Amino acid sequence: MGKIVAIGGGELSELETISIDRKIVELTGKRYPKALFIPTASEDAKEYYDTFIEVYGNKLGCKTDVLYLINETPDEKEIKNKILKTDLIYVGGGNTKKMMEIWEKNKVDKYLKKAWKKDIVLSGLSAGSICWFKYGHSDSESFTKNENEWSYIKVNGLKLINAFLCPHFNEDNREEDFKEMLKKYNETGIALENNSAIIIKNNKYKIITSDEKAKAYKIYKNEGKIITEVIKKETNYNELDKLLTKTAT
Repeated sequence: MGKIVAIGGGELSELETISIDRKIVELTGKRYPKALFIPTASEDAKEYYDTFIEVYGNKLGCKTDVLYLINETPDEKEIKNKILKTDLIYVGGGNTKKMMEIWEKNKVDKYLKKAWKKDIVLSGLSAGSICWFKYGHSDSESFTKNENEWSYIKVNGLKLINAFLCPHFNEDNREEDFKEMLKKYNETGIALENNSAIIIKNNKYKIITSDEKAKAYKIYKNEGKIITEVIKKETNYNELDKLLTKTAT
């Protein structure tokens, strides 16, 4: 199992997640790693990549590259080379559902799974955190529907982690909606507030934050009731399998 860092939210441009970003770079084990940015969820927003260059390139010393799938039409060989010849991959936020559809069409999903097996560090924020999990709690409809006409939806991820992820847990009415969703689906929920992240490597995990107030939660249904537990921030890694069971951790 490779390395994944899923970030619940926070403004990359305002350095709100900088200590988490630094940890992502450290996990490569290289001083000047190659870092690939995938901005599919934001419609390949160039400004987003400019921000990534500033943070991961100028501040954290990475050699940055980008994989555009909307503004450009790379062939499968170019997609494969970009994904498998980098040290870390960072997926930006935005419309998760549309991103997953575009990835499947371009076989990006196939090569990201290979990158995971190659121990390339996989990371991202919001949509870029959901994608690594079995399912995600997503606001994808908000990008295509009017303000009062959209609802949160369950979206499929790459299923590298057998859990249902909710980013931005402390925003809007996500907490209430996510818990209602978990009543319908018998899955272990992982909820990340903004500026919190879960690191998963070698079937172990730990929570890190760039704001001491930020929290992460395990949420699951037990005997018909929704149970919510704060996942403790600890120095050492703990067993992922235990976190993903529908019992007290």
